[in-house]
Amino acid sequence: MHHFFHPSTTSLKVCGVTLESDAHQLVAEGITALGVNFWPKSKRYLPPVDAAKFLPALKEKILRVGVFVNAPTQEVLSLLKEDIIDVAQFHGDETPEYCAPFAENGHPFIRAIGVKNADSLTNIHDYQASAILLDAHAPGVYGGTGDTFDWNLARTFISKNPTLPVLLAGGITAENAAEATTLVHPAALDLASGSESTPGIKDFDKIRAIQAAISTAQ
Repeated sequence: MHHFFHPSTTSLKVCGVTLESDAHQLVAEGITALGVNFWPKSKRYLPPVDAAKFLPALKEKILRVGVFVNAPTQEVLSLLKEDIIDVAQFHGDETPEYCAPFAENGHPFIRAIGVKNADSLTNIHDYQASAILLDAHAPGVYGGTGDTFDWNLARTFISKNPTLPVLLAGGITAENAAEATTLVHPAALDLASGSESTPGIKDFDKIRAIQAAISTAQ
């Protein structure tokens, strides 16, 4: 498994990349993972045909994560098999049954969970996910809202599941990244709105500040 998923240190994933230049800059800044959003209703949507123009060249330079919301299985598999992405992230209403073929065929995937309360975190292991992403509960929007949730729920979940890589998302900014790292100790912080000037356009001053905050907190 890629070192991004190692629970002992907190990495950084910058999600919602839409520009080739931003993707290359993330590599130059030493960011561990990037996410591209393949959900057509997202304000950070990147059509797969556009992603295919620049993501293959970034193989092994940065972990390439494709974000999907209730996508046809075949669409996800083709992007994995064509080596456009390394990891799928399921951010919709995908069931354990939906996820099963990916787990059975050795395709790494992240299952995102919108955390409303402690009950949101039951039966997580049914998904057989490579990693779990905990995000603010956002019905119908599926993340990227800039809202946070009660991080104590995440901290408790991680302490009960020490070997499961857990990513923390939802309103992470330079102001709270150090606290998130210290309190929760996630395998990674996941940024979307906290890393951009406008949706899909990255702000590298913000990203550098968050990187520095994570480093200081470890």
